[in-house]
Amino acid sequence: MDLHKPHPPSLSPRALAAAGWTAFIIAGCIFLAIAWGVTSRMAIVTLDARVAAWLHAHATPGLTAFLLAVTNVNSTVAISAWSVIFGVVLTRMREWYWMLTLALAVGGGLALNVLLKHAYERARPHFDDPLVSLSTYSFPSGHTAGAVVFYGVLAAFLVSRAYGKAMRAACVIGALAAVVLVAFSRVYLGAHYLSDVAAAACASTAWLALCLTSVHGRVRRKSGAG
Repeated sequence: MDLHKPHPPSLSPRALAAAGWTAFIIAGCIFLAIAWGVTSRMAIVTLDARVAAWLHAHATPGLTAFLLAVTNVNSTVAISAWSVIFGVVLTRMREWYWMLTLALAVGGGLALNVLLKHAYERARPHFDDPLVSLSTYSFPSGHTAGAVVFYGVLAAFLVSRAYGKAMRAACVIGALAAVVLVAFSRVYLGAHYLSDVAAAACASTAWLALCLTSVHGRVRRKSGAG
């Protein structure tokens, strides 16, 4: 994939807006449903406890070491660092709108996650012999939120430069796999409940869709595409 080739064809501004707003609404509604279930202590809370207990009981040293590495290289600090590196690459390529998208998606997404944590104030899972110990709030997961916005922007950028359908699919699948791995690491390590990572994925997907739709819809309209 040559990043310096002319851009391959993409969606029209109208189709881009429709796709983006659809993703925003669906992801936002799922987040609200999960949040309602958590705050109302519905069946999802029982499921959270069972999944957390089962994973903790079946932890192995090898898998624990691997997932600790995964979670450390995808912490909010690490995601911020990866974003700076990606931002430098985009600056050298003079991709100013992608720089704006990255800043809004990652910066805004992490800030939104902090606001949601303080809005819901959910305690983290508790074990007598925890694999990790954290004193901050649990809902939603900051690691998962950061992974969604960072890998989402990265995948969207690579897709915008890829001509082949197979390459575009590989970019999307790779980003999804990275997010799932980060989310699983947080639940496995006992740092979050299943609903924490699911809610983070939904909230951050909604925010990512809003950023991509707003910035790049405007770019496409300015360029007269469509």
